Amino acid sequence: MAVLWAFAAQIGETIPGWAWPLSILFLILFVAADLTVFRVEVRRHAVGVSVTDIPLLLALFFLPPVLLVAARAVATLCVMASQGQAKVKLWFNVASLAAGAALASLIVRAGSPLDGQDPLTWLVLAAAVAANVLVTLTAVLGAVSLVQGRIVTRDFMRTAIPALPVAALNITIGIVVLVLLQQGAWSLLLLAVVTGFLVISYRSYVQSVRHSRSLSEMYELTRVVADTPHDGTLADVLLGRVREMLQAEYATLWIPASGRHPEVLLSAKVDYRALLDVSDTPEPIRQRAFTHGASVAVGPRLGDESLRPVLRRTGTKDVIVVPLRAGSAVIGCLEVSGRIGDTAFFGPADVRLLETIAAHAAVAVENSRLVERLRFDAYHDSLTGLPNRRRITDALGESISGRTPGEMVAVLLLDVGGLRDVNESLGRAAGDQLLVEVARRLRAAAPSAALVGRIGGDAFVVTLPMADEGAALSLAGSLRQELRDPLTVGSLTLDVDVAVGVTLHPEHGPEPSVLLQRADLATQAAKGLVGGVQLFNKALESGSARRLGLAADLRQALDDDELEVYFQPKVSIPDRRLVGVECLARWEHPGHGSVPPPEFVAVAEHTGLLGQLTEAVLTAGLRRARQWAQAGHPLPVAINLSSRTLMDPSFPARVSELLREYEVDPELLTFEITEDGSVGEADQPLPTLHQLAELGVRLSVDDFGTGYSSLSYLSRLPVHEVKIDQSFVQGMATDAGDLAIVRAVVDLARHFDLTVVAEGVESELTLNLLEEIGCDIGQGFLFSRPLPYERLEAWFAAQTDAEPHAGGQVRRLRAVG
Repeated sequence: MAVLWAFAAQIGETIPGWAWPLSILFLILFVAADLTVFRVEVRRHAVGVSVTDIPLLLALFFLPPVLLVAARAVATLCVMASQGQAKVKLWFNVASLAAGAALASLIVRAGSPLDGQDPLTWLVLAAAVAANVLVTLTAVLGAVSLVQGRIVTRDFMRTAIPALPVAALNITIGIVVLVLLQQGAWSLLLLAVVTGFLVISYRSYVQSVRHSRSLSEMYELTRVVADTPHDGTLADVLLGRVREMLQAEYATLWIPASGRHPEVLLSAKVDYRALLDVSDTPEPIRQRAFTHGASVAVGPRLGDESLRPVLRRTGTKDVIVVPLRAGSAVIGCLEVSGRIGDTAFFGPADVRLLETIAAHAAVAVENSRLVERLRFDAYHDSLTGLPNRRRITDALGESISGRTPGEMVAVLLLDVGGLRDVNESLGRAAGDQLLVEVARRLRAAAPSAALVGRIGGDAFVVTLPMADEGAALSLAGSLRQELRDPLTVGSLTLDVDVAVGVTLHPEHGPEPSVLLQRADLATQAAKGLVGGVQLFNKALESGSARRLGLAADLRQALDDDELEVYFQPKVSIPDRRLVGVECLARWEHPGHGSVPPPEFVAVAEHTGLLGQLTEAVLTAGLRRARQWAQAGHPLPVAINLSSRTLMDPSFPARVSELLREYEVDPELLTFEITEDGSVGEADQPLPTLHQLAELGVRLSVDDFGTGYSSLSYLSRLPVHEVKIDQSFVQGMATDAGDLAIVRAVVDLARHFDLTVVAEGVESELTLNLLEEIGCDIGQGFLFSRPLPYERLEAWFAAQTDAEPHAGGQVRRLRAVG
């Protein structure tokens, strides 16, 4: 409407000829003013200052309304079109500015005749320019409220208040210029000098402010990044600051996937408070920067022209991509895209600034990943990647504190058997493969709510909330069955056994450490069960406490020589001649009564008392062997050795000392070693075995047939006899399979020129079968139970007759049974 009134006011009036070229001059001034925006720092806030009001005030004085409105509209159209603005925005700006110019022209025309020296004219021009400012401001706020809804008062004041002082300043400058122009042509020279001075001063000011602001922002960014905790919030802090510093629509951090670290793609976008997982950076530009390890900047004013079509295809205005370096390696990219402002674009200074930021960011990102890696390693098993004992304990504590009423927290501890055999037979690498495969199967078979971890060499844990103990035991059974299916390690298929111990909170313990300890007790008990699954009960803990008490009592018993050595006779099967005795330790505990040998031997092995126990039995056997030899009835003694004793390099020397001390012929001493002990731990027992053989003592493989020795390995051992395990001997009279095994062992021993001893001979039928297949020696209850020394002497007198022999008298059984 104002435009129509301005044109209507011009009807009937002739436009002077000088006004046309002058209107072109003002058109140029309007274009220059629209393209020029001065930015001034006010209380650490940047305020944009436009000078379009200055040529408008002068045009109001010199140009007719029609030419003024036309010049203003055409200038706006040219500037907006050159900036590539959308048509709606373009025509809105043209219309609002033309309307403002038209209203200002009407105000000037309604006033008194214009005189550049008259203050009243200055007031009219000032009012006209102010009206133009109000019209354009009202139009902009109206458009914003139409699109975004009602404007908050604070936002309105933030937009309107800075515009009023800027308008007042422009009006003042415009009036000063008008007054100068009224003074003559020489005033133009003075005006040019002042303008040039102001331009130079402003450029110096801008450079100073920019440098100061960059330093301040870099310091603040470095401080904030350094203070950011290693809790995953680094990207939030970094990208928000980077986007603000470079006035970009997007600031993006991209780190490709590496090892167990997934790809990271996070962006801070203008007007969005949270980070987004999208980016405005074209992928080809990012890959060029990452591959070449050099910054890539593309936009209308910088960069490789060949990449600008990539920007046009994606609709990106401009972009800078800077590689993040950790030493010589490129670990990712820091990116900004879309400089805010229709006339603003990234430049070389922005590239240098982002490169500086990237140098600090790379260190922060690498430190964050290092801390994350250290934290992961501290809470995870390095071989399987599963949570370790520390992580399991923490997570179990969280589950306990967060459980709902009536809910149970189950702990399933799974012990994988056979790992030692795999390590010894196939090597540690194969054992590691086995553990990794077990971990994979557990993760796949466990419920999604379960936490699966590895807390020891062959011990795994599964913990999760459960409804009741029945559900926990059912899960334990299914996991055990899943792991017992054949496992493939390299080219071999292996079967492993698994024992599972189960504890439940709150029934079996109030805290993680107690639950794990009791689950371990249940697991040890499960190893002896057919089903392989054991729920914890108090009796198991009592047994554990008993073993702890036995350890202290065993030490005292050994120091006080309270252990007694029993002797069980060994008889030659063909002629029923007594050929030796086996020395067996017995312990009568003052509180617990008779303690089974396997129990106190296990205690000795785990408390470092095994050497003292072995020597106590050995010295007792040598003392009796010397007595029998001195009495003219030399009788060999056999002593059991643990596999751990064979690992002691000083043991052969100690045996040699004891043989000399007791003056016993080495041939009267036999060491019985279990089959597993003789072939365990690769070839480690062999040096000790050879040294013992060199002393002249005899070596026997005990419990033969129950271990994993091969014929080739047996041929390498310096042994003199093998003892067939009693499980085969006792069943040979009724089981054809056991009979076949005994017969095969006898034939094998004969091939290697070894003496064969059969344990567990308890019947005449078994004795006859052994004699028939050619077994050399028998030992068992058919002849005699293990006896203390005094009762053994009585047995000698009652059951044997002395017969002369080249080496002294020998004893022969009178009757068997």
